[in-house]
Amino acid sequence: MIDDSPPAQDSPPKGSPAARHAELSAEIRAHDYRYYVLDDPIVSDAEYDALYRELRELEERHPELVSAHSPSQRVGGSPRAELRTTAHVAPMMSLDNTYNEAEVEDFDRRVRDGLPAGAEVVYCVEPKLDGGSVEILYRNGVLSGGATRGDGKVGEEILENLRTIRSLPLTIPYTEPLTLRAEVVIYRRDLETINEERSARGEPPFANPRNAASGSLRMLDPRIVARRRLRALVWQVVEGRVFAESHSAALDRCAALGLPTHRQHRVCRSLAEVHEAIAAIQELRIGYPYEIDGCVVKVDDFRQQEILGATAKFPRWAIAFKFGAERAYTRLLDIKVQVGRTGVLTPVAQLEPVQLAGTVVARASLHNQDIIEKLGVHVGDRVGIEKAGEIIPQVVDVDRTARDGTERPFVMPDRCPSCDTPVARIPGEVAVRCPNPRCPDQVVGSILHYTRRFAMDIDHLGDALVAQLVVRGWVRDVADLYDLTPEKLQELERIGKKSAQNVVDAILASKERTFDRLLTGLGIDLIGQVASVQLAEELGSLDELMKLSPEEAAERASHISGFGPKMVDSLRAFLADPLHREVLSKLQARGVSRPQPRHAAVEAGPLLGKSFCVTGVLSRKREDVHADIRAAGGTVHDKIKQGTNYLVAGEKVGKSKITAAQKFGTEVITEAQLMELIAESPAAETA
Repeated sequence: MIDDSPPAQDSPPKGSPAARHAELSAEIRAHDYRYYVLDDPIVSDAEYDALYRELRELEERHPELVSAHSPSQRVGGSPRAELRTTAHVAPMMSLDNTYNEAEVEDFDRRVRDGLPAGAEVVYCVEPKLDGGSVEILYRNGVLSGGATRGDGKVGEEILENLRTIRSLPLTIPYTEPLTLRAEVVIYRRDLETINEERSARGEPPFANPRNAASGSLRMLDPRIVARRRLRALVWQVVEGRVFAESHSAALDRCAALGLPTHRQHRVCRSLAEVHEAIAAIQELRIGYPYEIDGCVVKVDDFRQQEILGATAKFPRWAIAFKFGAERAYTRLLDIKVQVGRTGVLTPVAQLEPVQLAGTVVARASLHNQDIIEKLGVHVGDRVGIEKAGEIIPQVVDVDRTARDGTERPFVMPDRCPSCDTPVARIPGEVAVRCPNPRCPDQVVGSILHYTRRFAMDIDHLGDALVAQLVVRGWVRDVADLYDLTPEKLQELERIGKKSAQNVVDAILASKERTFDRLLTGLGIDLIGQVASVQLAEELGSLDELMKLSPEEAAERASHISGFGPKMVDSLRAFLADPLHREVLSKLQARGVSRPQPRHAAVEAGPLLGKSFCVTGVLSRKREDVHADIRAAGGTVHDKIKQGTNYLVAGEKVGKSKITAAQKFGTEVITEAQLMELIAESPAAETA
């Protein structure tokens, strides 16, 4: 049971405002515990809201009753300017991964070899939660600190955001220092509600609970965080034997203190029981309200953990068992063709809805005609689908034994389904393209790309709103966005005065983005975020670019390290296109983008002479990781190529990147290993 009450004092007189305040606070805490920790509410939302409303009204009439421990004080009053960094109490290490029973047995053998002969080994097996990892500090029984995982040694201070998580008690009946590791998650059902609300506001939905949770933790405004329905689940106690004799006992004691845990850990006294626990968790996976991507197997006894210790990268007493991609079978009802921002036609499977990895899937990618022919997919087939990297559903198999003769083959259309222009297939490419740059679907796609966070970062422009703008002819390219007015937008359905002003304000704010962000937003073929930074630093500004002919700009780009002939040709073709040139002129006339800051070349550093490609889901923004690499003397590539030394792989890495790394002999490292490389001094390397 959560105890968020302030330190004990004399009870207030019965019937007094203070007594009623104490009653309301205790009742609200009890309901928070049942809802957010036990997932077993006993009152309706309306009844809960009535209690909370009464508490707020009572505090407004009697301000002296307000304390830091009141349920009304979880959410701060104003946004912060920035997140400051803070060192972890102890490093948050990564876990070594395993994928089969034989590798688990190898782990068990290493554990037994590292302990005194004949030692009894007990393991604790638990779900590997897939959210945002955090460190949480209780001091003198009060929630007093918290940080994101960051690079494992230093994270970002997020106490105000953690206070908004109602599953986390603000106080606990334990006054010794307590440092917790936890996963912040969003339940699948809560994500559905959040995405419905975002769609109604014209905002893009979150792709998955993990991204939504991790992104929410780093927000500057705790009032927005409070609306994200975050929950925390404790999975480790740093103090170890000071708190309990074993890991499982520590989790049990945390639960007894009212702290939220997953309550799914299993104590195993043999390797056979470990295998059984892994299989059981995998079978129950779909029933968990949150995402998991495997199991964690830990030596349970804290003394044995201390004996085993850790390598430079991983603890020797724990290992992660990663689940393979979950597969489900369903009926392929139809194949629709989508047109992307570059004009590529992509076939998309329309499926009989099926549950997969915790979400209902009704659409999946088929990539292109070649893949369809390779799989032998027919409309009406029973097909197997998986989530690529647990995110994007795709068709991977066909059950030919289920055919009854009614299935029909699919043929890619010879005319664009959006604008009816004859399509083209460039020799040497598998993609079929619509060559019409004014194709409505291409325009919508290019505008949505332009607004992305890593590009011009324009909020409030969701798919539905952009589609309306294009269909009405108000926006024919990205430059037209800057001509929109609140009055014009209010002519659209479900757009009120405030929403219209928010859209316009967000668009106008994007004028202050640097030149590289504009280049990224333009979506020049083969020139991604990294190359856009290099090109922006070479050319300086949009004004300078407009002074150059396509040939002159291409000549300048050809001298940039990492710019190959295909990238140079792509830039030349983009600038030679009259429509693109017109858009650039319009952007220039509207004062879009600031000149690129000039950074002095790094002539020394632990990464000097090394090149990196960064991929997957990281603990920080990818551009921040890029900046760290450059500051340490390294260079960054958009994709793996000959000469790329390292691939920094986060979570959810696609097979294509790993295959490319193997092809070019590129070493694959984790984000934590990258930070270790950066921390190394040249002197240490030569010692």
